[in-house]
Amino acid sequence: MDLYSGHINKLIEELAALPGIGSKSAQRLAFHLINMPQDKVNRLANVMMEAKANVRYCSECYTLTDREICPVCANVKRNHGMIMVVENTRDLAAYEKTGKYEGVYHVLHGAISPMLGIGPSDIKLKELIERLEGDVEEVIIATNSSLEGETTAMYISKLIKPTGVRVTRIASGVPVGGDLEYIDEVTLLRALEGRTEL
Repeated sequence: MDLYSGHINKLIEELAALPGIGSKSAQRLAFHLINMPQDKVNRLANVMMEAKANVRYCSECYTLTDREICPVCANVKRNHGMIMVVENTRDLAAYEKTGKYEGVYHVLHGAISPMLGIGPSDIKLKELIERLEGDVEEVIIATNSSLEGETTAMYISKLIKPTGVRVTRIASGVPVGGDLEYIDEVTLLRALEGRTEL
């Protein structure tokens, strides 16, 4: 039995289809939208349509932007000889929040996953290799430490090493505040291998 009318159900279904939104969150959002003043609903709808129509890939790093070249790539103060490879735009944003990385990025828009049918040609690897024809000194691989992220990192490393460009991998390991007894063996091993001098 449907609790709500067709329009409300359709709205809840569409919202629930968004990543990270469950049915209860979708209901809350739907009722919030319905109770919003009409001008605010119109503004939200317009912003969504404008973003969809105007946001595209940066022609250099392939992050999402509404310009030909994103603000990071356009910044002449950034070190364009150092490229950090990330899986998605959210990962780029996370590194930018640190305020410590001064190079540029390359966004793959995914990771190699044979189980899901995602191969090297399905992500922005060819574009990364084309960028190496420029004056690049180092590629930092910052993919996730999942099976897919590790597979992608190994593949990229094998592609780039013959070019003579330095390839590094971000360290991973024990999170700040983490108790060692609760951390899995792979994470502990990576922490040990990535140790630094004190």
